Amino acid sequence: MAKVRIGFSTQFELENELVGIGTDNPTNTLQALGNIHATNAKAVGVTTLTTYQGFVDTKLSLQGSAGAKQGTTSGEIIIEGTVNVSSGTTFTSGPENLTATDNFTLPGISDDKPSVGTMRFNENLASLEFYTGSQWTAVNSRVDMNGNTGRAIFAAGRTPGDTRNMEYFSLTSGGKGINFGDLNLGVNSQADSYKFGNSNEIRALFGGGYQSPSVPAINNIDYVTIASTGDGTDFGDLVTSSGIGVAVSSSTRGIQAGGWVSPSPAYDTNVIQYVEIMSNGNSIDFGDLLAKRRSQAGAQSPTRGLFAGGETEAGQGFECRIEQITIAAKGNSTTFGDMSFRKRFDTQTISNSVRGIFAGHGYGAQRKEIDYVTIASEGNGTFFGDLIEALGGCAGAASQTRGIVSGGFNPGSTTTSVETIIISTTGNATYFGDLNQSRAYHSGISDCHGGLGGF
Repeated sequence: MAKVRIGFSTQFELENELVGIGTDNPTNTLQALGNIHATNAKAVGVTTLTTYQGFVDTKLSLQGSAGAKQGTTSGEIIIEGTVNVSSGTTFTSGPENLTATDNFTLPGISDDKPSVGTMRFNENLASLEFYTGSQWTAVNSRVDMNGNTGRAIFAAGRTPGDTRNMEYFSLTSGGKGINFGDLNLGVNSQADSYKFGNSNEIRALFGGGYQSPSVPAINNIDYVTIASTGDGTDFGDLVTSSGIGVAVSSSTRGIQAGGWVSPSPAYDTNVIQYVEIMSNGNSIDFGDLLAKRRSQAGAQSPTRGLFAGGETEAGQGFECRIEQITIAAKGNSTTFGDMSFRKRFDTQTISNSVRGIFAGHGYGAQRKEIDYVTIASEGNGTFFGDLIEALGGCAGAASQTRGIVSGGFNPGSTTTSVETIIISTTGNATYFGDLNQSRAYHSGISDCHGGLGGF
């Protein structure tokens, strides 16, 4: 940290038992005009100590009777050492209006030696963090109705039960899925599969959907309040009716990209569209993907959205390409990098503020491999580990620490299994719990994913 060095460079005057620094006509016991550098300053008794050009001190002590202690500083303040504010004293900082009263001790401010509980704002990740004693950890204040931090909801899909159904998990505890409610669709329809899923801390949105070239793609969007349970409520409509696309979200905005439009004739689309999550209404055009694609996977940080893999125009090939957008802006996607192998996902996948994770379905057959990328850095995917079993058409959700992969189909059948990984590490997935009913080609969201904290 830069230091301001202030010394007694002006004349020291004594006049009529009054001391002046920088003045030959002092009117007080000590009057200083100009800059002061004090290594140990004490104001004793009913005293006011005021500086205007910056006060530098290793230890500042204000003493006196209760209600008579006052110290005021302005300009740059550098404190090296310990500052203790005792009972009955008010400590007020400068323009940021931090006020501490009664037994307040400033924590360590050094990145090298922070005190446990010290907080900082991480500008790179747009997150508030606290120091645990060994590492900086992002603050997550989302608590569900059972007191658990973080809730994931899985909705719709191909299932032997009600395709409108939604169920939820605690991202901290796992176990069995709990019924949430039903989507706002007039009939029990397989067209609920391949839906988009967007969310912020408060709302979850599920839109679009697709069954086959003979069934029209859906354009409606439903929303629910994540912290409660209940059925979906109409939100608005998509610009382009589609399914088998990809979705990413920030704190305010939900993005839907690509997908399959049907019928007469059915075709892939490169349209990117968005909604403001807290404002009901129809989606708005955002831009275009580099190519027409469906069956991609999505990941997001507070500022950036990624679209990975997928199948190109009318089944002509599978992609390994990863594209990117800036969520707060509008415009076409640009190249980010490539995954380690070609994939189609038919689902959303998982991310925190730092990493995007892509798992499951591969080219031509189900696969176990998991790739990851660092969202802030353009580049290719890196091997993370393996799922417990080879899956396709699974859905994902995540907190800042954990990702879960639900359902999907393995060779021969759909599954209820839910697997989990710790995002900051690498390694194989482990068992987390089970869905209430088997699902594939469904959607997953959470209230604490990696896109929160941004636009």
